[in-house]
Amino acid sequence: MAGNRTTKTAARSNIKKAQKVSASRRRSGKAPKQGKHPLSSHTEHEVSSSKFAFPRERKEPLTDARHVRNAIARFNQVKDVSKSERDAAWRRIKSAAKKYGIEISHKPKARSR
Repeated sequence: MAGNRTTKTAARSNIKKAQKVSASRRRSGKAPKQGKHPLSSHTEHEVSSSKFAFPRERKEPLTDARHVRNAIARFNQVKDVSKSERDAAWRRIKSAAKKYGIEISHKPKARSR
């Protein structure tokens, strides 16, 4: 029980610090800090389908360099898409990679099952 109180006390302290920093940023006219993940689920639903590698499934957003790298890494993990959809997605990924200055050495090989 004592460990739980310590954790709660630390959490409350961290929240108070964050609130003070946020208020200070607001008073000085600075923009609020963004979280580590710039594309929340709410924001993701506002993104146009054309900004996804797989627009019909709305999978693998291509909104920034980090998401493009992730789309490349996870390209073969997307299931239930046809070969033509996969080829179109790869073209979208290559285009986005070029836009964000990401080098692609090769298309990921299909996973064998």
